[in-house]
Amino acid sequence: MKNLGIIIFVFFAQVFSAQNVYLTKVEKTNENTDKFLYRINEEAKQAELLGEVEVQGFSKDDAEVFSLIYKKAKEIGANAFSLKPFENIDGSPQAFNPSNYKLALYYLPKDKFLNQTGNIFLFASSDKDQKIGVNKKDYTLSPRSYIIIKVVPGELYVISTKKLLGSTIKLQPKQGEISQYFQISATKIKSDDTGVGGINLKSGDIIGLEKSYGEFLSTIYNKEKQSN
Repeated sequence: MKNLGIIIFVFFAQVFSAQNVYLTKVEKTNENTDKFLYRINEEAKQAELLGEVEVQGFSKDDAEVFSLIYKKAKEIGANAFSLKPFENIDGSPQAFNPSNYKLALYYLPKDKFLNQTGNIFLFASSDKDQKIGVNKKDYTLSPRSYIIIKVVPGELYVISTKKLLGSTIKLQPKQGEISQYFQISATKIKSDDTGVGGINLKSGDIIGLEKSYGEFLSTIYNKEKQSN
């Protein structure tokens, strides 16, 4: 009986802590070999609606959540998505809830996607505010938020985590170059693997993201207000 009680407890703990992704509606399917899954806005008017996916439960593992959504989307041939807000009784859209949201899934020809170039997206995943420097201008990002840097082709952009032992990258986007996405990770402490012993301290890594995943984060993270 004691073991049975433990099993039941573990089962319910997993049920209530797990994040579930459901394909809640399938209008049709599309046969294509597209590997990407991009966010769309006004393009949705000319896209082919294939279905809807719903996320229930919150998880800090955004990569795993996106992986589940991606698999559901590819089951019906979707290569694009948009947030579909839940509605209040009066028909107005509800505020985004990271614990429960719905995405509409579409197919859109590659040449119909808009606004795919000319930006650098910077995401903060830490549980604390993080400072980022871009060409000597400082930004403070709250947890699970992001900013968009509109680039000038040919100009050099130096991005820094503004911390001791932190990372710095340099970018020089070309005309028509696809937008780039980066995530600023929290401070990491790990064991030293040099054989000497001790720890390695890394105060903020700048990690390049695949475009599909970056566009997903821009949907579920908060966009910070930026001054000119």
